[in-house]
Amino acid sequence: MTSILIKNGELINEGKRRIADIYIEQGRIAEISERGITRSADKIIDAEGCIVVPGVIDDQVHFREPGLTHKAEIYTEAKAAVAGGVTSYMEMPNTKPQAVTQELLGQKYQRAEKVSMANYSFFMGGTNDNLQELLKTDSKSVCGIKLFMGSSTGNMLVDNVESLRAIFSSTDMLIATHCEDEETIRANTAAFIERYGEDIPMSAHPEIRNHEACYKSSSLAVSLAKEFGARLHILHLTTADELELFRNDIPMSEKMITAEVCIHHLTFNDSQYQSMGSLIKCNPAIKSENDRLALWDALNNDLLDVIATDHAPHTWEEKQGKYLKAPSGLPLIQHSLQLMLQHAIDGKISMERAIEKMCHAPADLFKIDERGYLREGYWADVVVLSPKSEVVRKEDLYYKCGWSPLEGRNFDYRVEHTLISGHLAYSNGQFDESQKGMRLSFGR
Repeated sequence: MTSILIKNGELINEGKRRIADIYIEQGRIAEISERGITRSADKIIDAEGCIVVPGVIDDQVHFREPGLTHKAEIYTEAKAAVAGGVTSYMEMPNTKPQAVTQELLGQKYQRAEKVSMANYSFFMGGTNDNLQELLKTDSKSVCGIKLFMGSSTGNMLVDNVESLRAIFSSTDMLIATHCEDEETIRANTAAFIERYGEDIPMSAHPEIRNHEACYKSSSLAVSLAKEFGARLHILHLTTADELELFRNDIPMSEKMITAEVCIHHLTFNDSQYQSMGSLIKCNPAIKSENDRLALWDALNNDLLDVIATDHAPHTWEEKQGKYLKAPSGLPLIQHSLQLMLQHAIDGKISMERAIEKMCHAPADLFKIDERGYLREGYWADVVVLSPKSEVVRKEDLYYKCGWSPLEGRNFDYRVEHTLISGHLAYSNGQFDESQKGMRLSFGR
């Protein structure tokens, strides 16, 4: 494998910033030195004036393969991820067919091995009646079990309390949950249909999928986790109300219940439905400015543990439908790192904490082997960003769907190089697809 020397970059890693060189060989970080590294390398990257960070680990994405490949596919979305400095991802089971058996889950891994530029893992999907399949899941090679306690995914909804109790009491796997109460959502939807017919305004979305729906489901998941001592990770928190369910008085490594926040819930609020409509329609819904500010406060005070994207592409044509027809979900993975660094520049979070929540924390929370940090001996998942302005433009997107809700935004940092397991996968706008990503492994 090619040896690579990254010179004079400002490393942001483990809460510190320092100027140092990184020497990479055999896919791993062989040496990090502030004194300068002089040994020869096959390739030298001059990172003076740039920041150097670990590759982002996104713990929630929807790449739509198999069965929904008119929206996206593993190849295109992983490529977009790499261009944005995301070196590893964990993908969700709500494809067609859904990954709810070991055989179907295995087929997704086989596909990723052939086409994914980024490192990968896939969640095993839970249903009301597949407990025996769930219990066959290997905790060392699969990131976790995903339960949809809300209607985002049709018949993957797990709404039988006895089924939930059986899952929470039987598995030692990490259980990741989408928490929205289906009964509440159905009642709210019916009320808005009675009032507006098919012309429900997009601004009704956070009223239909409201605080009550979120809290009722999240609190149920937390109560089950506490009752059975299960390892619970609640995805995409959106409300100030739910934050009381979590703790920040113990280290994350000791938490049995953790929480994620997504970049769009930190970026948008409900006032923007008027201008952006379905382009910011997602589940759970983007809510009020008070909720957004509460999420920022919780993130900075460690009530929220991880930042992710919930990258969920739909075609532009699909998104043009009226409220009841336009699907929920946003494509975001190509610019998640740049967006969070911009939020840091704007004073909402420190760069050190942003890297902690996007890189270190996912690695620790899922117990990923030898990734998520710039450490000697670890796999060399490394991103170099230069302080060069970049505007999000449609023609520069790698998503198959071809659009982004961030179009027109300007970022002060640009991804120049992305290394994955020591392979320079993306450099100065060009991809080297000669090496694929690796399957993530977990030290459980």
